[in-house]
Amino acid sequence: MKTLKIKSIFSTILCVIWISGLSAQSLTVTGTVTDENNRPLIGANVSIEKSRKGTVTNEHGKYSIEAIQGDIIRFSYIGYKTQKVKANRKIIDVKLYPDNNLLMEECVITSDEVSNRAISSKQMAVRNLGMPALIYDRYANREEYSHNAENRFKSPVKDPLSTFSIDVDAASYSNIRRFINQGEMPPKDAVRIEEMINYFNYNYPKPTGNDPVRITTEVGICPWNKTHRLVQIGLKAREIESQNLPASNFVFLIDVSGSMFGPTRLELVKSSLRLLVNNLREKDRVAIVTYCGDARVALPSTPGNEKQKIKDALETLTAGGSTAGGAGIKEAYRIAQKNFIAQGNNRIILCTDGDFNVGASSETELENLIESKRKGGIFLTVLGYGMGNYKDNKMQILAQKGNGNHAYIDNIQEANKVLVNEFGSTMYAVAKDVKLQVEFNPAKVQSYRLVGYETRILNDEDFNDDTKDAGEMGAGHTVTALYEIIPTGISGNIPGSIDPLKYQTETNINTQTSNSSELLTVKLRYKTPEEEKSKKIEKSVTDMGKDNVSPDFRFASAVAMFAQLLKDSDFKGEATYDKVIETANKGLSFDPEGYRAEFVRLVQSAKGLNKQALNFIKNLSLTILPLYTIKKIHSNTFLQ
Repeated sequence: MKTLKIKSIFSTILCVIWISGLSAQSLTVTGTVTDENNRPLIGANVSIEKSRKGTVTNEHGKYSIEAIQGDIIRFSYIGYKTQKVKANRKIIDVKLYPDNNLLMEECVITSDEVSNRAISSKQMAVRNLGMPALIYDRYANREEYSHNAENRFKSPVKDPLSTFSIDVDAASYSNIRRFINQGEMPPKDAVRIEEMINYFNYNYPKPTGNDPVRITTEVGICPWNKTHRLVQIGLKAREIESQNLPASNFVFLIDVSGSMFGPTRLELVKSSLRLLVNNLREKDRVAIVTYCGDARVALPSTPGNEKQKIKDALETLTAGGSTAGGAGIKEAYRIAQKNFIAQGNNRIILCTDGDFNVGASSETELENLIESKRKGGIFLTVLGYGMGNYKDNKMQILAQKGNGNHAYIDNIQEANKVLVNEFGSTMYAVAKDVKLQVEFNPAKVQSYRLVGYETRILNDEDFNDDTKDAGEMGAGHTVTALYEIIPTGISGNIPGSIDPLKYQTETNINTQTSNSSELLTVKLRYKTPEEEKSKKIEKSVTDMGKDNVSPDFRFASAVAMFAQLLKDSDFKGEATYDKVIETANKGLSFDPEGYRAEFVRLVQSAKGLNKQALNFIKNLSLTILPLYTIKKIHSNTFLQ
């Protein structure tokens, strides 16, 4: 009996010791992560060093994580030095300090250095006055845009041909809308005129023959220069009902790094893709690949009718860690190839802010990888999210090399437009490698200028070269290009003209066609998605001198005029915000979704921001500006 009692007591003691040991080992650690100024860091990555367990801080910079006594907890945030702390107490508050090798906390930059930075209208007003330096908030100066010099006027005698790839991207418009809606004017390099024009659908006639694309042209007065003519070239792709689209093999490639934390980033990605999932059919398939510190398959390829399974996989995604973009793209292509559908729509949908900072992140590496996969029939659509660190330049390159398109998603309405209303045109190509070449008649044209498309210019010989890549057109897509033309007979200083050559004649003009009434000829080349040999369409254009143009012509020219104001274009002529609004209002007859009316409201907002900038300049003249030598104020966007 004594023996049993001793054994029972001993067992109880062991049990208590074991439970106490467990309690000592397990630990729920909470705390707040702040920056050097004690401001909470939202979306900071908190992880246990020896395991994959991790979390991110909430909107107040707070976190909670399960740890074992003595674990090393790692605190990291993009642009800040990583800190490691031993888990030896329940509350651990951490302060992170900027890593100047990754991200300057405060940059003093001159006006030449800020052209690609996302800055407020007030800051831009100061810059345009020639102030010697500006200090930028560290969160606002990490957006990146490629600079492309705008197209100049050319002489048809010296340069009779204009050749370019079509562009169906529309990211620039929704991105500049985001800036204006936030009360800021967009950076000039964020404005791509052709993408703003092509954000909108136009009521062009549908293809009726064997060709999947039809050319429409129109000529009228150029609204920003009344002595010039404006030529509109419109393309319309064949429409296909959604239920008749070929089966799709989608891979959602989702950036879940720390920079994607927040309602306008990863949470908006998940909401966007849920809209797309709602419209999938049984014959469609979806896989999900994510990347942060590394790449992983979050969902194997799944039939489109298993919607809840796909949505559940999306719902589990959280943001945190670095950005292994290269590894993610490689894994996504591997999954897409594994589930390849012959004669189907094989496409990767990349959702990211474009911040590739780990792994195969150089533009050359990513371009080569995507180009090689494109030739095998796997295309790439790039959906951009986020603000403050948005890498527009990288996403432009990826989409162009992947035979896909690039859209910027700033809200759920835009996601619905891209992924639901325009599903066919966004996700399924009816023509690829679509190129345009325009030949001008020097007897009718003194000088011409392609409005926009700076990133899509091709060599003239590329038009007939089927190995040269160009843009794709999706089902129902419309594409619009504008040429500003100076007719013959206009006197004065003609842009694009040169002095007569001393040692040779410039060009022998064809006497048989010099008296032709034709203004120009439009040639288009395309390939069907399954073929590698192109076909050509051709259409001649005559200027009848009529100015009773269509609502589509008026609206497209209004968008082009607005874009030139935002870019402070050398060729904006007599453009004003009031003239943009007046011209756009005459083009509202075809507006089934209300996007054109929204454009007019956006221009009105931009006009208001200009007034604020002018008032700010006046206030500066009474305070800060006397401290500096004020340079001559050149005509710029804020002084329209």
